[in-house]
Amino acid sequence: MVTDHGGGVWSVQVPIPDNPLGYTLVHLLDTDRGPVLVDTGWDDPDSWDALVNGLAECGTSVGEVYGVLLTHHHPDHHGLSGRVREASGAWLAMHPADTAVVRRTREAPARLWLDYLIDKLAAAGAPDEHLVPLRTARAAGRGRVLPGERPALPDREIVPGELVDAPGRRLRAIWTPGHTPGHVCLHLEEGRRLFSGDHLLPGITPHIGLYEDPEDGTASDPLGDYLDSLERIARLDPAEVLPAHQHAFAGAPDRVRELLAHHAERLADLRALIAVRPSTPWQLAESMRWNRAWDELPHRSRNIAVAEAEAHLRRLVKLGLAEPVAGSHPVRYAAA
Repeated sequence: MVTDHGGGVWSVQVPIPDNPLGYTLVHLLDTDRGPVLVDTGWDDPDSWDALVNGLAECGTSVGEVYGVLLTHHHPDHHGLSGRVREASGAWLAMHPADTAVVRRTREAPARLWLDYLIDKLAAAGAPDEHLVPLRTARAAGRGRVLPGERPALPDREIVPGELVDAPGRRLRAIWTPGHTPGHVCLHLEEGRRLFSGDHLLPGITPHIGLYEDPEDGTASDPLGDYLDSLERIARLDPAEVLPAHQHAFAGAPDRVRELLAHHAERLADLRALIAVRPSTPWQLAESMRWNRAWDELPHRSRNIAVAEAEAHLRRLVKLGLAEPVAGSHPVRYAAA
């Protein structure tokens, strides 16, 4: 499905196989040098066909694409980038923080990622029955847990605050970390439109992920980054938001307030839980509210849920409202 948003902007629904999100909205921006894409979609034959056919419906083709701006490194956004570049010679641009994640994914030994995930989950209190499939995969030499073993390495950096290479258009990059460390939104200044990627969606709360270097022990505060980024977008107050999922919408400041309230409530709930009993991130994730009951969450979704719980705990620690219990392993958190 293709939507003409007017003013030389279209969106193409590119399916995500076996995923409840359904599709990624790949946006096409007409420029004086040819089409610039915002994201590309999942690397799958059906997804590629949908992108090719969608561009044809927009009156262009993959071969005419001038450049690709990637809001972040996730495979439903970045997956087809390499194939688009091969077909067109287009450049690929991404924020350097997410390019670093792509480079680690490409270059690190496969076993390193499973070792890191197993260690992180064990430290968070994951039970043995959850860890067994990962240990079995490691023993069998299956190292990759993320789709796409060799995601395309971008050619260019997206520089926050600067206009990107979209001749004849004023498209400015805004760094919005949180969902990933290098997530960017792109503000089309004529018409005050915002390509928001996964940062701001009309009816979904984006996952706040942990994307740390397995060989670097520095703890980040992705939720704090995300909340700060939301407030910057609210102050920008775009007239229209063009997200990567669901549909275009207006009223960005109102949506930001909803998301800020959601995370404030989640932080308060977690602090109430650890005030009663010091708990591990796994135990807290089991108690948090998700879109499905904990027992119905697939294995990988539980990994994501535990990372989300840990991101909120890190925020509480930074605010001085929680602290890890000294000497606990798996680590437990208590109210400060």
